[in-house]
Amino acid sequence: MVTRYMRYLLLAQCLVAAGLVVLQITVLHVRNAWLALAISIVLVVLVRLSITANSFRLAWRFRSETPVPARINLRQTTRLFCTEFLASMLSSSWSMAFHAFEKKPARHPVGLPVLLIHGYGCNSGYWRSLSRRLSAANITHHAVNLEPVLADIDSYVPSVEQAITTLIHDTGSDQVVLVAHSMGGLVARACLRAHGDNRIAKVIMLGTPHHGTALARHGIGINAQQMRCNADKAGMVPSDWLQQLNRCEDIAHRAMMVSIYSHHDNIVAPQRSCHLDGATNIAVQGIGHVALALDQGVQQQVIDEIRSVRVPPRARRNRSTS
Repeated sequence: MVTRYMRYLLLAQCLVAAGLVVLQITVLHVRNAWLALAISIVLVVLVRLSITANSFRLAWRFRSETPVPARINLRQTTRLFCTEFLASMLSSSWSMAFHAFEKKPARHPVGLPVLLIHGYGCNSGYWRSLSRRLSAANITHHAVNLEPVLADIDSYVPSVEQAITTLIHDTGSDQVVLVAHSMGGLVARACLRAHGDNRIAKVIMLGTPHHGTALARHGIGINAQQMRCNADKAGMVPSDWLQQLNRCEDIAHRAMMVSIYSHHDNIVAPQRSCHLDGATNIAVQGIGHVALALDQGVQQQVIDEIRSVRVPPRARRNRSTS
């Protein structure tokens, strides 16, 4: 479904650009068709730029106080904006539109297999960049598509549980590692709440709003409502769903979680919402929300966390005979 929507979005942008070309030639009497096309493309890109800029504007309004060592200068801020814009363009207009996938088996698998869980409004194509790094590292990985797009977060749990079952069946492993982005991290936690951790060795989350995000008030769907929080100088008040999720987890579950997040996230604000007590929290700087899974440094951190999981003897034996 998301694949189709992304292709429609790309088609709409192309049609708008074509319409602007016609308008310039017929009404504004621009004689050079190539110039008219260039101007049209620039206008479409400017609209997309304004969308990214607006997300940073809203995130700035509800931002957390950035620790002094993590503060960035003008050059780094410019790089932050540009990489986030490019990541958004690449994901929405290319990866999610044309590169959704289900299974990526490694020829000579190393370590536990991985299940990738995308975030709000995305599909498995979002993971294309990380998938290539995982394949290069000989890590077998599958991906799940969470649909319907605007459904309750708990309603995604059966799909994730089935994907875990398939991954275990295909690899012969006893356990898997979950790697999730944004809302996908909440789905992974909901899966742990519903089914326990017998088949899950570690949960690695990127930019997950564990205590909600003020920007979710601008989203639509039940899942957006569940990710909302009221944020002011007095603190954060997560949604009832998030509060219930946070109350039900024990120390053992939190110990198997890793939360990687950016002090400059432009979707999760306040950014400290990504910090999860009891989990391993890894904060980075100068990286936007969509760009997290596309950043090479973050990708290496994810791979290091996957490799750090001790593979049970039975899992090693199963894979060696499969």
